[in-house]
Amino acid sequence: MTHSFDNLPNKDILIKKLIETIPKLQKRFQAEDDEEKEWMIQHCSNPIILDFLKESTVMMLHVIDAIGQLEPVNGTSISKQFGIPKGSVSKITRKLVQQQIIRTEFLPDNKKEVLFLTTPLGKEIFDLHLALHKQMNKGINRFLQRYNADELLFLIKGFEDTLEASWVNSESVVEEERLEPREHLGSMEDEEMSQIVDMLKQLDTRSLKKAKTILKDVFFTSFDE
Repeated sequence: MTHSFDNLPNKDILIKKLIETIPKLQKRFQAEDDEEKEWMIQHCSNPIILDFLKESTVMMLHVIDAIGQLEPVNGTSISKQFGIPKGSVSKITRKLVQQQIIRTEFLPDNKKEVLFLTTPLGKEIFDLHLALHKQMNKGINRFLQRYNADELLFLIKGFEDTLEASWVNSESVVEEERLEPREHLGSMEDEEMSQIVDMLKQLDTRSLKKAKTILKDVFFTSFDE
C-alpha cells in the first residue's frame, strides 16, 4: 500500500489532526482489551477460568503473563521488566494467591523475599493468553503488510521518539532537536532498512503489549485494578 504525499494540507493542520486522534486511540485500546478478553472466554472450557476471566482486569492478565514467563520471580522483577507499578504488582499478586492462580515460595537463605509461581490453574490461564498472543501476531503481521519499507521506518522512528518525548518540556532545545522531521530516513542504507523492517515484522506480541502498556501510562488515563 502506497500513500501519496502530494498536495497535503499544511503542517499545523496535520498536527491538529494527529492530536485529535489521540482520544480515539484511547477508545480503540479499551475496545481491544475487551476483544482480547472475549477471545479468551470463547476459547476456554474450564468453568473456573471462565469465572475468573469475567471478573479479571487487563493488568491482572499482564501479571500472570509476567509470572508465567519469568517464574520463579519476585515483585520487583515483574515491575521493572514489564513496567507495572510496584503497588499494582503487590495488590494483584495478593488477589491471585487468594484465588489459587499463583503460589509463593521463599529462598532457603532469605525468608523475606517472596517468589511467585503459577499453579496448574495459573499455567492454564498463561497458556490461553499465549494462544491469544499467537493469534494477535498473525493479525499484526497482516496489518503491517499494507505499509511499504519507508512507511514502516517512519512508524518505528515515530514510536521511538514518542516514548522518549516530554510534552510538558517540548520547548526545550533537546526536545526540539529530537522532534525535528526525520528527513535523513530516505538516505538510509537499503541493507539497514531491510534489517529494521524484518525486525518489526518479527516482533513478539508480548513486546508489543509491553509497549502498549507504556503508551497507556504516558498518554492515557491509568486504569485502576
